[in-house]
Amino acid sequence: MTFTPTAYDPYDFANRRHIGPSPVEMEEMLKVVGAASVDALIDETVPASIRQSIPLGWAPLSEQDLLARMRRVAGRNKVLTSLIGQGYYGTVTPPVIQRNILENPAWYTAYTPYQPEIAQGRLEALLNYQTMVADLTGMDIANASLLDEATAAAEAMTMAERVAKSKAKAFFVDENCHPQTIEVIKTRAMPLGIQVMVGAPETLVAEQVFGAIFQYPGTWGHVSDLTSVIAALHAAKAVAVVATDLLALTMLKEPGAMGADITIGSSQRFGVPMGYGGPHAAFFACKDEHKRNMPGRIVGVSIDAHGNKAYRLALQTREQHIRREKATSNVCTAQALLAVMASFYAVFHGPVGLRAIAERVHSLTVRLAKALRDAGATLPPKAFFDTITVEVGVGQAGILAAARAEGLNFRKVGKDHVGISLDETSDEDVLRRVLRAFGIADAPPASAELGFPEEMLRSSDYLTHPVFHMNRAESEMMRYMRRLSDRDLALDRAMIPLGSCTMKLNAAAEMMPITWPEFGALHPFVPADQALGYREAIEDLTAKLCEITGYEAFSMQPNSGAQGEYAGLLTILAYHRARGEHERKVCLIPVSAHGTNPASAQMAGMEVVVVKSMPNGDVDLEDFREKAAAAGDKLAACMITYPSTHGVFEETVKEVCQITHDHGGQVYIDGANMNALVGLVKPGEIGGDVSHLNLHKTFAIPHGGGGPGMGPIGVRAHLAPYLPGHPETGGEEGPVSAAPYGSASILLISWAYCLMMGGEGLTQATRVAILNANYIASRLKGKYPILFMGNKGRVAHECILDTRPFAEFGVTVDDIAKRLIDNGFHAPTMSWPVAGTLMVEPTESETKAEIDRFITALLAIRAEIDAVERGEISAEDSPLRHAPHTVNDLVADWDRKYSREQGCFPPGAFRVDKYWPPVGRVDNVWGDRNLTCTCPPVESYLEAAE
Repeated sequence: MTFTPTAYDPYDFANRRHIGPSPVEMEEMLKVVGAASVDALIDETVPASIRQSIPLGWAPLSEQDLLARMRRVAGRNKVLTSLIGQGYYGTVTPPVIQRNILENPAWYTAYTPYQPEIAQGRLEALLNYQTMVADLTGMDIANASLLDEATAAAEAMTMAERVAKSKAKAFFVDENCHPQTIEVIKTRAMPLGIQVMVGAPETLVAEQVFGAIFQYPGTWGHVSDLTSVIAALHAAKAVAVVATDLLALTMLKEPGAMGADITIGSSQRFGVPMGYGGPHAAFFACKDEHKRNMPGRIVGVSIDAHGNKAYRLALQTREQHIRREKATSNVCTAQALLAVMASFYAVFHGPVGLRAIAERVHSLTVRLAKALRDAGATLPPKAFFDTITVEVGVGQAGILAAARAEGLNFRKVGKDHVGISLDETSDEDVLRRVLRAFGIADAPPASAELGFPEEMLRSSDYLTHPVFHMNRAESEMMRYMRRLSDRDLALDRAMIPLGSCTMKLNAAAEMMPITWPEFGALHPFVPADQALGYREAIEDLTAKLCEITGYEAFSMQPNSGAQGEYAGLLTILAYHRARGEHERKVCLIPVSAHGTNPASAQMAGMEVVVVKSMPNGDVDLEDFREKAAAAGDKLAACMITYPSTHGVFEETVKEVCQITHDHGGQVYIDGANMNALVGLVKPGEIGGDVSHLNLHKTFAIPHGGGGPGMGPIGVRAHLAPYLPGHPETGGEEGPVSAAPYGSASILLISWAYCLMMGGEGLTQATRVAILNANYIASRLKGKYPILFMGNKGRVAHECILDTRPFAEFGVTVDDIAKRLIDNGFHAPTMSWPVAGTLMVEPTESETKAEIDRFITALLAIRAEIDAVERGEISAEDSPLRHAPHTVNDLVADWDRKYSREQGCFPPGAFRVDKYWPPVGRVDNVWGDRNLTCTCPPVESYLEAAE
């Protein structure tokens, strides 16, 4: 007998960990699909004319090798104590939050809570966040977070223009705002024709502007009461925006008490690491009268089918402002995971704890200021909270060097000042080191002295809701987090087959480095030689994404897909302007495009021209040709998604690109469906000039319950000079995000994914994603109409199930989606890109067993629809209409026309590990008519229980 060593490699991450079906299972699936091999299936699915000729070239790393490399790279970063401030601060992430939220897949693998019945836990946490923000800012209502402080300020400017009764066309920006905020506002204002006036608040002429934004406290530390300047704005029918700091507001008079209309800022210092720029949750709050103009997602309180309290996204039908070319914003991503962390930080500390932290930070700052003044230094801020600016004259370089020798980073301000911001992590040792950098030996003793006038001390209560006063024993905190996560359905429980959202494996090894202090503790504006590890990671990820896409350059700045679209279109417009073609403003967009496409074009100041679709979902080539010709020398760009939003590889994509180029336009290829392209097709080789990549889809960054995300843009060489710049790193164009590399820390996840998969593994992932989708389509064909297929009867990585025929019998797409919850599944994407349909994307990570369970569930639902069609039961009486079923339904009196077994344990559902939704079907209409977006009083919980 000859010994034969095994060929099995347990460290093969791509094929043994990331890709779901085994080789044997793939063979079984291919038989169902009717393809001889995966290669044959790909040949039938992806047009040969667009296939790349050179395979992706790098070898994979094992998980152990990856973590060893990450350790080496992390070691190249120098972690000094950051006192730079400027919107980013050291903070302490309570270990109970780090382990049970940030590092817990029940929280980070969840999807956006569009299906509220299976998202009650994170919706409650986000409602806590909204309550926290509204309380601390003194505003009536807050949203569930935006991308970062600077983009929130830009959103506030455009909202101010919408709601202001002033007819002025200018917007005033306080020179005390953070520099990155000022520049992002300018970027947003330019294509919209808004004049930005930057100056000192005392120079503001209220009648000249529709709104103004002030930083409180200011970027250099100044604290001043804004009541009078806000009153002047109101007298001129203009809108007042205040950019503020949540920790400072536990001590300082709140913006709402000064009359502010809108407040924005970052919740980063509430337990979220700096991470070289992100991700962090920006907050946005406003007066009640403006709530229907507020961008972003808003969590509201409604009732379920039994009249019990239930949470859901309020005003959801607007989503909430993306109305194609009539959009007011393109925001479709929150920073849910980071907002959840910040909300739990407030729950963990409560109002007393937060005030104690603020007082300690302020006391240290007062002592620092006194020591410097006693030594003869000049400090421009007369009133301050945690930040001071020191005049150092020609000694600036020496002071900065002395600080670095003490392990500290000060902020370089102009040529003769330095800024120092203390934070939660500052202590006596930090204070002594700061003073030593100035040659001062001793710190003055602590006192009850304030660094700002006593009349600015906050007098109002905040965080009065019982959730912020719960017992703070760690056991209670841990159990509260567990109770909330148990209410939700995330990838750690079941497949989430969302078309166009690619909910794939987020491997533990990919996630681990983001919590290492060498990556998490870096301020985004540290000197370049302190971030060499980040530089290596970003440069290598850039090189790999260039190889994958066929583009020559990337900007990592956009921190969402929609922001990537916006940045890409600005890049195209800058290219046209540089060529003297200022009139090029027309953007051709197919009717089937993502809603963010026309919204982004509108924000970029473009004129959107909609192109028809053919009955099979393809772009109508003749209509496209006619509209491109009609635009002529005004054509700026076209925006297409490839494969199409209908899940098909269109044969005419190269022709669409060529027509656009023939008329002098640029081609924007939306990267939402890149999971069907990697290793097979390069957008830059088929005619694309720019694309954004949803790293939170194709490249394994988890969705986090609705964020974070990253949307970097790749461009051909001729567009590279026009990519977004940044005041900290240079560049000709303005920034689109607060930090130079957006949410830099989560770029590590995508880099780790690429390193462990290798070029061959990434290509195999694409092939299996296409196999899994075609397997589902083949199994369901005949039971559910498959709406769009390619010329050879194949779908790409997703397929659309047409449920519209069932409406004839009273069964809706909502009924099917909610019934899937009883089977233990998140519903596919509903009613997009075609109303009344379900778009299914299994991804490559799902095993055959899980896919079969999903198919079993859909077939059982089809059988229930058949029973309605045959007249055996009405739609109203069927389990479809009563879904989802809760434990209360199971144990309550049962008078329904189907059994408890059928209702609560349908085929596909686990029996032992069954997921039980905590509420019945949520009433969205009731919630919008009775809008409540902060934690309801305790009495309402008692009423709901009764």
